[in-house]
Amino acid sequence: MKKPFALLALAAALTFWTTASLLAADQPVPLTNAPSALHNVFRVTPRVLSGSQPEGDAAFAWLASQGVKTIVSVDGARPDVEAARRHGLRYVHLPVGYDGVPTNRLAELATVANRMPGPFYVHCHHGKHRGPAAAALMCEASENWSAAEADAFLKQAGTSADYPGLYRSVREFRPPDAKTLAALANALPEAAATTSLVQAMVAMDEHLERLRSCQQAHWGPPPGQPDVSPAHEALMLSEQLRELQRLDDVKRRPTDFAELLIGSEQAADDLRRQWSDSRGPGGEAANGLNTAFARVVQSCAACHEKCRNN
Repeated sequence: MKKPFALLALAAALTFWTTASLLAADQPVPLTNAPSALHNVFRVTPRVLSGSQPEGDAAFAWLASQGVKTIVSVDGARPDVEAARRHGLRYVHLPVGYDGVPTNRLAELATVANRMPGPFYVHCHHGKHRGPAAAALMCEASENWSAAEADAFLKQAGTSADYPGLYRSVREFRPPDAKTLAALANALPEAAATTSLVQAMVAMDEHLERLRSCQQAHWGPPPGQPDVSPAHEALMLSEQLRELQRLDDVKRRPTDFAELLIGSEQAADDLRRQWSDSRGPGGEAANGLNTAFARVVQSCAACHEKCRNN
């Protein structure tokens, strides 16, 4: 019996030494021992972890076992503050979108990293896009990460290049001054006021209007707006529709409304794929894009009507 025990002890020592060596070099390490309720989990640095939304007591208990003290959610849905508290964890809720991290959020993330007790677990919903961006920004703010290191981590975490605003946020980060950090230290919410259904509909209308402008430009950038891309606008619309389905306001509504939102999300994603497959505007591709966009408009109109009637 001694030999197997000795081998196990040696394997554990080697695992610890390897992990410790990686952490000493501050290289992000995927954590394969996380429970099944957590996905895409990284120990970004010794003080910062990132991954998906924790669900269930096992996930929160594991985070506590990793030394986590503060959980930072940049997801739009309300975090499970009560479950976190049961395990001695504090939540900070700072929702961001897929189009980048606004200036006020940059300062708040920097405040968390510099003024609140760590280690930190930073998450969005799936742990692939917004969460890694927020974790990288916190490392830039408190651990002297360069823009290149932040950019490299986003790629390692699987953050899609289809979200250039997230990459731009980490590449252009500038640390806030000490006065700003001090002013925000006591104003970080455990659960922020989530976007209302009406606010979300207004934001989606803006994406639809930009898509209409692209259609009028024969599915190219509208005049004077070279940075507006039909594929990107369709992607942002589909992401907003997906996020909308997780709002408490939507969950309280009849199931047919959620089904309409799913249909709208699929229509927007079909439009994005149609544009990508066509390799750009022009020719016969425009007919397919017009048809796909008509389905988006029709589907969104049905959601608007249902929203007004309820």
